[in-house]
Amino acid sequence: MQTICVYCGSSTQVDEAFFRTADELGGLLAAGGDTLVYGGGSLGLMGALAQSTLRDGGRVVGVIPQFMYEEKWHMEGLTELRVVTDMHERKRTMAALADAFVALPGGCGTLEELLEIITWKQLGLVTQPIVIVNVNGYYDNLLQLFDRAVEEHFMRERHREMWTVVGSAAEVLPAIRQAKAWDTGYRKFAAI
Repeated sequence: MQTICVYCGSSTQVDEAFFRTADELGGLLAAGGDTLVYGGGSLGLMGALAQSTLRDGGRVVGVIPQFMYEEKWHMEGLTELRVVTDMHERKRTMAALADAFVALPGGCGTLEELLEIITWKQLGLVTQPIVIVNVNGYYDNLLQLFDRAVEEHFMRERHREMWTVVGSAAEVLPAIRQAKAWDTGYRKFAAI
């Protein structure tokens, strides 16, 4: 049993394939006895993921900033809802709870969370597995940008080992289990 932090979007206007993936992942987390930690929202992939995890008997911890809570953007009925001061505390709290990180498709917030956790891993601040779920090629352009960063020597070849890319929810938990080990000593090659 693990605590899996999932970053994902809150838009309600996205392709149904993204919703199906979120729904499936929630069911798999529940079936595996894993706890979901996510941003606490009720809409979009965030809501679908939390609802399916709860529906199938799983545990869900939402972490949401005070201003979002006041706007009533949070989901009711979670196992636990942590209301924090701001976005920075939200990300720190989610990271502190997580045994692994997963990025489903999402917008600016999801991209920012994913890139920050990759940066933290590069600096040796976290060592947990990171899985990018590239549904319908959603992350293709970002992955190409990572390749370009390596080619242009902004990152090392070894930095590609910080994450695993999968195409479906069914591949997430196996990818977490099979992730290459990473330790804080790797920060010695963070700078190029």
